[in-house]
Amino acid sequence: MGRGRETRPVGEGTDVSKYMTKQRRALLGYLAEHTDEQLSVQTISEALEGEGVSLSALYRNLAELESEGKVKRELGAGREAFYRYTDSDRCAGCLHLQCKRCGRTFHMDNDSAARLIENVAKADGFEIDKSDTVLYGVCEKCGK
Repeated sequence: MGRGRETRPVGEGTDVSKYMTKQRRALLGYLAEHTDEQLSVQTISEALEGEGVSLSALYRNLAELESEGKVKRELGAGREAFYRYTDSDRCAGCLHLQCKRCGRTFHMDNDSAARLIENVAKADGFEIDKSDTVLYGVCEKCGK
């Protein structure tokens, strides 16, 4: 096999085209360490520079992770794409709050999230999908 294409199957019953390459493993490791952050391709690329992750592999893997629901792609103010890892146990079932100034993402307090979800369901007959919801505003630090 070619350089940087060391592969092993992801798991039983997986699509044969989905292999865990060395580059994908490095990317997933990095993303897992930065779960509540908006990351640009440039930031990720610089962080993985020593791991042999090419820019084309980075874009390809981010697109695949996005289609698998493991990464959320968001556009910043300057139309630059940012990526946020959403496949961690820490994020499961959480509503996210994202600061429009600094870009940090926070988990909403569980009790507050439950009340919000319940109130929206009662008032509007609408069920919020917690796995894919981000509320935008200004964090306490940026608001000062």
